[in-house]
Parts: sequence; structure tokens; C-alpha cells
Amino acid sequence: MKEKRWILRKDYDIEVVDNLADSLGVDKIIATLLVERGVTTFDEARCFFRPSLDQLHDPFLMKDMDRAIARINEAVRRRERILVYGDYDVDGTSAVALVYSYLLSFHKNIDFYIPDRDTEGSGISTKGIDYAAETGVKLVIALDCGIKAMEKVAYAKSLGIDFIIGDHHLPDGYNIPEAVAVLDPKRLDCPYPFKELSGCGIGFKIVEAHQEQRVGVRLCDNPHELDAVRREKRDSLKLRLLKYLDLVAVSIASDIVSIMGENRVLAAYGLKVINTHPRPGIEAILTYGHIARRTESDMQQHPEEKSYFCKELNVNDLVFLVGPRINAAGRIRSAFDSVRLLLSDDPTQAMELAEEIDAYNNERKDLDTAATEEARRLVESGNNSKKFIILFNENWRKGVVGIVASRLVEAYYKPTIIFTRTPDNMLSGSARSIKEFDIHAALEQCSDLLENFGGHKYAVGVTIKPENFDRFVARFEEVVEQNLNTESQVPEMEIDAQIDFGKQITPKFLRILKQFSPFGPDNNMPVFLSKDLVDTGYARVVGGKHLKFSAISLTVRSRPYPAIGFQMASHYSKMHKGTPFTLCYTLEENYWNGKTDIQLNAKDLIFDEN
Repeated sequence: MKEKRWILRKDYDIEVVDNLADSLGVDKIIATLLVERGVTTFDEARCFFRPSLDQLHDPFLMKDMDRAIARINEAVRRRERILVYGDYDVDGTSAVALVYSYLLSFHKNIDFYIPDRDTEGSGISTKGIDYAAETGVKLVIALDCGIKAMEKVAYAKSLGIDFIIGDHHLPDGYNIPEAVAVLDPKRLDCPYPFKELSGCGIGFKIVEAHQEQRVGVRLCDNPHELDAVRREKRDSLKLRLLKYLDLVAVSIASDIVSIMGENRVLAAYGLKVINTHPRPGIEAILTYGHIARRTESDMQQHPEEKSYFCKELNVNDLVFLVGPRINAAGRIRSAFDSVRLLLSDDPTQAMELAEEIDAYNNERKDLDTAATEEARRLVESGNNSKKFIILFNENWRKGVVGIVASRLVEAYYKPTIIFTRTPDNMLSGSARSIKEFDIHAALEQCSDLLENFGGHKYAVGVTIKPENFDRFVARFEEVVEQNLNTESQVPEMEIDAQIDFGKQITPKFLRILKQFSPFGPDNNMPVFLSKDLVDTGYARVVGGKHLKFSAISLTVRSRPYPAIGFQMASHYSKMHKGTPFTLCYTLEENYWNGKTDIQLNAKDLIFDEN
């Protein structure tokens, strides 16, 4: 395992923690975890532990939302053809499925379009606009892309096609496309209070705004100030919107956006939908992810268990089981297949599509494994002393270079850009970064050498002419040297709190921890530290590379706790000898033979050699 820097969080005020613990009547460790996540008052804690659709922001606070809804209404009234356009990843395809299915429910003159990864690249393409013109489209709603598509939107306008942009990527300062409406909370002039929506989340806000205008009531209205008729309309509005939140949850999980604020509400409700009434497409994907559905007899015997599946699905299940399969279609063949799967209301058709997509996913895994192994050989055989990694191989599939970049960041903890060649002889790259380095800002300093780039702080797509490649590498190296110190290239293990086995690990403590879910960026599963531990003598290696052991305190009277350390088999010898250690871990429930127990998921450990 790669050496890590342990950082015990102290970014909180002790007095604030004490006051919150008293007002909530909870352990100070729980109060500390809340304050670390920006939750400092009783009311904020209530909202955190009880996410509600009432907490969603007014969609009309988003700049240009009124213009977007007005243009959609005009298109519906005139029976104009509408094209819903989205990028080929999970966020884009789920956004297209959401907005397309909503509009189709009352407007039949509609189509959707996903650009081809290899021939068109990401974002709005000339080919996509030409398709719109050829099929009589008058309005394009672009989702998860378009914030930098100034020339493409101008080209569409010359053909008599209007654009509504619904994006969540960083704009180029105040420079935005001349579209009918540009919806992006990251616009410098946008007052929308939550900036971290996914692309699909932007699509949901469009649907929310349109529905609110149609029914004449808003989710943000105080129900106590409404008469009975309007309260009923508001309750009905919630039910209408709820069915779309499974797609939003999948996008939030897969696009690795913050799971605090508005995203926490959307993810929590989306998971409820998936766990209780999954759409056929998602159920079919999960079937190929080996998630079994509860039997009819089990449902009858245990009606109090609300989950549709044998296990309650969480964000990690969406990240590792659903997201990669939806992505695989666009990486290997066509992301149109992913949209069709998410739109399908026929279980048989959904299973057929899911089978095809699962085959794409298996092919994708073979390709990215081979490319990653080759990339690691290149890194190891070259100059690995640099603070970054840039590799080019024209034979690597464009659909896997992002995965390869992510794998190298995991292995070497360096900002990484992986390039391949496109059919039009451009170099297309995927950039991934580490916590301490804003790779989007770094690429801005190289923008004069790039054809285009766009994305987030830690993940960016970039295109460059071959003749500019060497100069770009040299410039990028200068930027990295100026902004990244050597210490930052050691992965950080952020620890939420130090706790004692004997006093603080209890079933009640774990029950409250579970209420911190859904977990994700800005609300990761809490990591704890405990000192003076030893194995009870039953440590063993499982699966060839994982360590199974049972930890007990040497200094505090406590029961032993079973633990699993993934990729920690190298520690077996010292642990088997009874060497004391300090452990970083998360707490989780382990189900085995019908019994539930507390288990430690080891993240890192240090042996006490003295």
C-alpha cells in the first residue's frame, strides 16, 4: 500500500461542538462529525438528518430559468420539434433520459441525441447541430455540456435553431454562449445558492420549474401558508417529481459531486426510489451486477422491510455497479443504448438492453486493464521523478483513457493526463488530479496551446494539435512545479476523530452514524483512529491480498471487533506476531448467517515497533 499522511481534523470550534452536543443530546464525537460537515445548529442538524424536498431551492433563482421555461412553453405551443442533447457519460445520458421522458409525456414532437465519443468528442458537435437541422428541430436543450460552446451555438442560430444550455461545468469567465438561456450555477452572475448540482441535477431543476409553473405552486412554498387546495397541489407536485430522482441520484454518485446541501436531498430521495420502485432499466443493470430482488414470499413475510432488493443499495452501489455499465455503452459502442435502457418501461426489453451493455462493460474492463498495465510499464520504465504524468499512445481507445488516468492517480498520486489520437488527427486527453492540485486551473494557464478543454477541478477533458504537444508538456510542467510541493504528493488520510473501543463503539453510535448517509464527497463515511490495539490471534489472509483480523484494545476494556483490511495482506506477519498497532478505520454493519455485527473497515495502520 502507498504510504499516507495522517491528518487528524481539527477544523472546528470546541465550544460550537459542545453546544451542539447539548442541544441534540448526542455524543461529542457525533457533534464533532456534524460540525466538521458545516452543521452547527439544531435546525441545521434536523435538516441534515431528515432530508426533505421542502429543502430544495427555488429553481427560478437560477439565472435564465424564466427564459428557459418560456422558450419550452413556446415550443410546445407551436408544436416545434425539440432535441434533448447530452454528453455520453452517466451524467449526460441520465440527464437526457430525465428531460426527454418528462417532455415526451405531453409533447410528442421530440428527439434526443448523444455525440459519438470517437468521431465527435464531448460536448456540442457540428454533426449534432446538422442532425437537428436535417430533422426540423427548432429548439435544442443541451444538458451536461455547452457552457463553452460559443461557436457551435452561433452556428445553430444561423440555421434557425435555438439553444437552452443546462450545464454545471466551469464557464470561461463571463464569456458564455449567446443562447436563449444558459443555466449553470457556476456562472459568475448566477445567484443560485447551491453551486454543485450535477448535469442531471440541472435537468431536474428545469423539470421542477416547468411543473411548478404548470400547477401554480412551488416546492419552496411554506405549506402552512397555503390553503387546502394549494397544499394538495403541492403534495401532488412532490409525487410527480419523485419518480425522476433515481436518475439524479445515479448522476450525483457517478459524477462524484458534493453530497451535501441540495444534492444530499436529491440523492437521499433518489436512493429511496431505487430501493423501493426501481425503473426497469436500473433493475436490469443491478441484475447483471448480481443484486438479487427479494422474493414475493419474503416480501409477504417481512412487509416492514421496504427494500425491493435483498440489500439496501447505497451510493457506492451506484458508483461501482450502475455507473460503469451505463458508461460502458458510450465507451465501446453508442451511449444511445444507455438512454434507451434508462427510458425503457418494458422489463423484457430492459433486460435485453442490459445484457448488451453488460457485455460492453466486460469488453471495457479488458481494454482498460490492458491499457493501464501498459501505461504503468511506461511510467516505471521512464522518468518517474516528475510531479506529474503525461502519456500518449495512439492505440489506446478514447473511451478508456479517463479510466487509465484515474488508475494512475490511484497508483502514483500525481496529476495525470492520458492522450490518444482521434480520427481527425487531434490528440484527445483525459486529465485526473489529486486533492491538492486544481488541474482545470492549471490547464487554463496552457489554454493558448489547447484547442479546447473543460470539466472540473479534478477531472478535465482536453484536445490539442499534435504539433503543440511538446510545448504543452513543457508549459504544464512549469505550472505543476510552481503550484505543487513534494509533501502534497503523499496521499492524505483524513481522520475525523480519535475514539476508544471500550466507550464509544456501541450499536447506538453506529445507528446514528448510519443516519449520516448518503455518503460521498464532503460527507465521506467518517474515519476514526484508535491506538494501542492488537490482534486476538486469528489474523489470516483472504483472497490472496486482503487481511482479516480481530482487534482489541490493550489499554481500555473492550470486546474484540472483527476487521477487514483490503489490499493489506503484507501486514499479516507482524499482526500474527501480536505487534501492537494504531488503526484508521470506518465502522460498518456486517451481515452473516442472519446475524448483524459491527465490523471495522481498515483504511491504514501503523505498527508500534518499540
